[in-house]
Amino acid sequence: MMTNFGPIILDVEGLILNAQDRRRIAHPLTGGVILFARNFSTRDQLLALTQAIRAVRSDILICIDHEGGRVQRAKSDGFTHLPAMGSLGERWNHDPMGAVQLAMACGYVLAAELRACGVDFSFTPVLDLDYGHSRVIGDRAFHSDARVVSILALALSQGLRLAGMHNCGKHFPGHGYASADSHVALPVDERSLEEILSHDILPYRTLGLSLSAVMPAHIVYPKIDDQPAGFSRYWLQTILREQLHFDGVIFSDDLAMEGASVAGDVVEAAHAALRAGCDMVLICNHPDKADTLLDKLIVPAHFSSTSCRRIAQLFPSSPFSDWTHMLSLPSYIAAKNLLA
Repeated sequence: MMTNFGPIILDVEGLILNAQDRRRIAHPLTGGVILFARNFSTRDQLLALTQAIRAVRSDILICIDHEGGRVQRAKSDGFTHLPAMGSLGERWNHDPMGAVQLAMACGYVLAAELRACGVDFSFTPVLDLDYGHSRVIGDRAFHSDARVVSILALALSQGLRLAGMHNCGKHFPGHGYASADSHVALPVDERSLEEILSHDILPYRTLGLSLSAVMPAHIVYPKIDDQPAGFSRYWLQTILREQLHFDGVIFSDDLAMEGASVAGDVVEAAHAALRAGCDMVLICNHPDKADTLLDKLIVPAHFSSTSCRRIAQLFPSSPFSDWTHMLSLPSYIAAKNLLA
């Protein structure tokens, strides 16, 4: 698939599309839709919603935050309750091979169930290290050891790929050390570049070419740059693109979060994120701000030639089974048995 994607990912208001949802999705600056728990009641309803989105635009990337544990949007009507990634790290401490198998099974089941309902992409895995400082990350992180995080995240990503879904490492360069929650505050991480490169960056370096996308943190690292990572050309260009040779999609985190407010209003923040090197920007839970962004965003010249190529690679390359057929797949049965 190759087309001119818009750089904005926005949400929809409820279980079915209303007229305003359709208008926003049809806008040429829209490139994706992100779903939340409010958009899910049953599998049939979710499938009908994703089909309705595609009926408006066939080239829309349908996304979701579906990590497992406390960040899982669809939890009923047959969806598997996935463990928090921290529990896989605990398993690693006494059974490394079992933890790797479990991580791959989580990735496969996660992707298979979502794809059977028409969802293309989940913002997972979390590559943050668990320093014990961040309640918003907490057990969303695999482990405190960057090597363990790398191994388990790679296994989970392999499971995603087996079901035809790409991955997204977050929150670059690392959210685990800062204690504040960027949803409601602007976290600050006072560590040196050398310390971050020696620890938090290692999963990004290790996963390398297996990373399809990255989401930077709304965190300021003042010894490196006075801008949060998602608005910093140093972090996104010098470190991520040039030193780590990353050529996948860079998503901003939600521009409605408090951690993004340092960049200005939603339009100023979007411009800052795109100038810094983001390919797509998210605006969630604020339809008024989404409308403002659709009305006023000026897309940079590099977007059509560079970002669209990257975004196109996130779409599944082939259709997936419907739910009934998925239940009979030997790979799905084996993965479910591991999670039982």
